[in-house]
Amino acid sequence: MTTNAPRPDVLRYTAFSSRPEGGNPAGVVLDARGLDDEGMLAIAAGLGYSESAFLTPSARERSYAIRYFSPKAEVPFCGHATVASAIALAERIGPGELVFATPAGTVPVTVTEAGGALTATLTSVEPHVGEIAGADLAEALDALGWPVADLDPAFPPRIAFAGARHLVLAAATRARLADLAYDFARLEALMHRLDLTTVQLVWRESAAVFHVRDPFPVGGVVEDPATGAAAAAFGAYARELGLVPEDGVLTLHQGQDLGRPGELTVTLFAGDPRVRVSGTGTRIG
Repeated sequence: MTTNAPRPDVLRYTAFSSRPEGGNPAGVVLDARGLDDEGMLAIAAGLGYSESAFLTPSARERSYAIRYFSPKAEVPFCGHATVASAIALAERIGPGELVFATPAGTVPVTVTEAGGALTATLTSVEPHVGEIAGADLAEALDALGWPVADLDPAFPPRIAFAGARHLVLAAATRARLADLAYDFARLEALMHRLDLTTVQLVWRESAAVFHVRDPFPVGGVVEDPATGAAAAAFGAYARELGLVPEDGVLTLHQGQDLGRPGELTVTLFAGDPRVRVSGTGTRIG
């Protein structure tokens, strides 16, 4: 934190749930002009949430530069902290269109209100999906303690990006997804080497409904309770591999295994490579 600067107001919001005890909590600083990198990291570490967002207002109305810090490091993009920040802003300046300049690129966000509840929809940067080397996949599975036979063969492992890189692995059963006990240091080392933000573990319940979990050791967190950036990456992955229609809506359930249930809505539009991720949110405390 810069010297002689007043301590900023640090808000606490949860995203992808309308209940404070659900979804994924994030710290939100709506005016971070008095903070340097060290100050932002210290606040994020003190909160202990998977990410916190730090906003700087721009000259353009309803437009902000935004940065994201986990307790251990800065990350290029964070979906749940974006949703939390958008809802915090909407409570103060009203619903409508917002523009966030993130380290990964420009992310427009629309906040709507219905029945007194706010919902934020972010539009990702343009995504891409790539292969993972066989040796790296084997290392990831060994770190997770997942035999190859526990993978769903309909969902090939890939690295997907929609603002941050995520390794997508699909479990063949809900029981496999529920049983998560991994080698933290080993998975963290692999993720640093591959520049991954989380590992997106998924299980398909039905054509458009998925359950997901996200180990996040590179952020100093065992598991992220609701992960908007990974949801966007997964939407791009599922569409590119033809696993879902080019135009459609997916529902992702996350956090049940942590006791923090949340719901993420992924919307795909034919002809637009970007992915929309929507969710509610509320203030904590």
